[in-house]
Amino acid sequence: MDIRKEYLEFFKSKGHEVVSSMPLVPDDPTLMFTNAGMVQFKDIFTGNIPAPENKTATSCQLCIRAGGKHNDLENVGYTARHHTLFEMLGNFSFGDYFKEEAIAYAWEFITKNIALPKDKLWVTVHESDDEAFEIWTKHIDSSRILRFGDKDNFWSMGDTGACGPCSEIFYDQGEEYFSSPEDKMGGDGDRFLEIWNLVFMQYERTKDGKLIPLPKPSIDTGMGLERVIAIKEGVLNNFDSSSFKPIIETLEKIANKKATKENIGSYRVIADHLRATSFMLSQGILFGNEGRPYVLRRILRRAIRHGYLIGFRKPFMAQLVDTLVNIMGGHYVELKDNTNYIKEQLTLEEERFFKTISAGITLFNDELENTKDIFSGEIAFKLYDTYGFPLDLTEDMLKDKNLKVDLDKFEELMTNQKTMAKAAWKGSGDSANEGDFKALLEKYGLNEFVGYTNNTYNSKILALLDENFKEVESLENQIGWVLLDKTPFYATSGGQNGDIGAIEFEGKNAVVLETSKFHNLNLSKVDVKEEKLSRNQDIEAVVINRHEIEKHHSATHLLQSALRMVLGDSVSQAGSFNDANKLRFDFTYPKAMTSEQINEVEDLVNSMIARALKGKVEELPLELAKKKGAIAMFGEKYGEVVRVVSFGEDVSVEFCGGTHARNTSEIGSFYIVKESGVSAGIRRIEAVVGASAIKYAKEQMNKLAEIQAELKSNDMIAGIKKLKNEIKELKNEIKNAQSKTSTPINEDIIGDTKVVVAVIENGDLKKIVDDMKNANEKLAILLLQAKDDKVLIVAGSKNTNIKAGDWIKNIAPIVGGGGGGRPDFATAGGKDITKIEDAKIAALTYAKENL
Repeated sequence: MDIRKEYLEFFKSKGHEVVSSMPLVPDDPTLMFTNAGMVQFKDIFTGNIPAPENKTATSCQLCIRAGGKHNDLENVGYTARHHTLFEMLGNFSFGDYFKEEAIAYAWEFITKNIALPKDKLWVTVHESDDEAFEIWTKHIDSSRILRFGDKDNFWSMGDTGACGPCSEIFYDQGEEYFSSPEDKMGGDGDRFLEIWNLVFMQYERTKDGKLIPLPKPSIDTGMGLERVIAIKEGVLNNFDSSSFKPIIETLEKIANKKATKENIGSYRVIADHLRATSFMLSQGILFGNEGRPYVLRRILRRAIRHGYLIGFRKPFMAQLVDTLVNIMGGHYVELKDNTNYIKEQLTLEEERFFKTISAGITLFNDELENTKDIFSGEIAFKLYDTYGFPLDLTEDMLKDKNLKVDLDKFEELMTNQKTMAKAAWKGSGDSANEGDFKALLEKYGLNEFVGYTNNTYNSKILALLDENFKEVESLENQIGWVLLDKTPFYATSGGQNGDIGAIEFEGKNAVVLETSKFHNLNLSKVDVKEEKLSRNQDIEAVVINRHEIEKHHSATHLLQSALRMVLGDSVSQAGSFNDANKLRFDFTYPKAMTSEQINEVEDLVNSMIARALKGKVEELPLELAKKKGAIAMFGEKYGEVVRVVSFGEDVSVEFCGGTHARNTSEIGSFYIVKESGVSAGIRRIEAVVGASAIKYAKEQMNKLAEIQAELKSNDMIAGIKKLKNEIKELKNEIKNAQSKTSTPINEDIIGDTKVVVAVIENGDLKKIVDDMKNANEKLAILLLQAKDDKVLIVAGSKNTNIKAGDWIKNIAPIVGGGGGGRPDFATAGGKDITKIEDAKIAALTYAKENL
């Protein structure tokens, strides 16, 4: 039974509007994640917005409780029902029906639609709610209705505002399975499992604590899908249900290790965390060091640690994604649409952590041997800062030892730590700390970028740094960093790649490998060979790759303008990258672009290029720039004065701090090489211009020439169609030949069962068995085939006493082989084809004796 579908259709039949699950990131500054089904209706319940015309709704809401106030992360893997991500079924009334109908609907669905036994159900109400108690007595005996106080059965949105009593439905999982003192109604044990909570919003709580009846009381309910699935499937642990079990089974296969009582917790953690990380990635949350991205990182690293315990030493999570998609992708299409992206991001993040996890665990174990009462805060901090272990991961590792971290010391080190400002690209200051850059800034001040109008500039070296960002007097035969008083080298920012070039002096030069920004200082990485660079030295700075980068950057602006023309003004930039070889532009759009749309965008950009639109750069007050229609990057913060780059008369107008072509004609040609999905609602276009476009066009022409040569025809379309027709004809010939040469199958009837035992000369034995099982109600079939000096055997059974696996185990040894399988299907192989007829006779005898 598809309980999710059954629930939504049930309430739809009661007049409720079926509402889609809202994003995991809510439009609510008080919440880190959507953590309940009512979140998307919060403004309706609070009266901030009017109720919709249909005052009833139902939904299946994806929820995350792994960060902020609502955090179940530390319990996952240790309990039967805590999850980082779960589905909450809910039905809602915005001043329409109230207790009578809400209770009746819940009881009808539970006892009729999903047919839970009534003698297993219990109900709780608030101790003051006589009305709910009386309504429930119409459905369940009063002895099974219990009253509890505010702690258990009163709901409120906060200290003030909407609130009310609630009623919970519990399922008794059986006294025979639970024996702790807490396995009672109202206890913390697992015997009595809460499956449905009905909140009766009927009061407004004032500042002085008074409860004032609401003029239009409402209903908010929630039923945990994972719990109900487990109950229906007769298992006592959510992780043993079809929501998680297939993931655990796939994990067992790729680990080549069965889950045991000792390690099952790790398998369950990984299954749970796969769901959370995959959905978060599919909805645009990326790995990072703070906020939601850091929660995502914490969840995955906890999964990796448990994978490490199982035996993994390299990325493995991506291999589980297809199983998750098979379970949940039918309802949540973002999983299917972003499967490859999810796999890619999981693998990249796993690779990062696997580089340090082994050393981190060694450090942890060494300290653990010396720990008696409390784990060192210094070591916990080192695990976090050096090896990437989130604090809660260290706490989780200590949980089995009943040990705590010295949190006071950890927090002290966190507060005082200076190792910040790590760049987001490889080798860009990982050994430096914020203090180093602040010292440079205080000593020398900001160095001015003069590259908007200059590709060469006579500068002075203010400071030199070694590869570890420590200030030195000179650089010789080494790689380091140079701080110029004024620099023409653009530092990586705003999607534009940093400049490369040379520092020339006294007829010599040092190569500039890259340029980046550290604490607003523009630093260039230099490779100094036999020359020597010294502080206070006068040099000439020469940029050598600027023009091709500028072409790609300007083309990005034209691309955004074209996308808005074709797809609508709702399109907005979600990220970009431009270097000398390509451009990448991420934008908001809910689905893949059609080939027609891609061609139209490409044509529009090339039209803008061909029109030789003049580029213009202005420094404008922020409000004036907005009035001019300049497009801002979503989420970016701007000062009072902004730099605005435009092409033509309002063809493209954007906020931008980068460098650009002076005229669109400089860009050359524009080719879109790929359009793809990045995450839910985010698409990506990759394109080339300038020299890269010429190279791309030549490559395509060469490929076409190769295809023409292979087809031996200038008309490639006609040649391809001819090949396809020939392939189709050959397939038909093979199919006809196979059907003509297949051996006729003789059938016997034993009782009411069709028995087939035969030697097949040609044909797919498995397909024959499957076809005959589909065509017969009762069937026992065993087929043999001599192929390549070996004997193949396939057996099947449907609604008979014969077990295919046992049958084939008795027959295979006759031909010198072995095999087995399930009761309904089994396979085997043998080496002695001379005994194939003997095996056939024995198989028929076995069937007669066992039917």
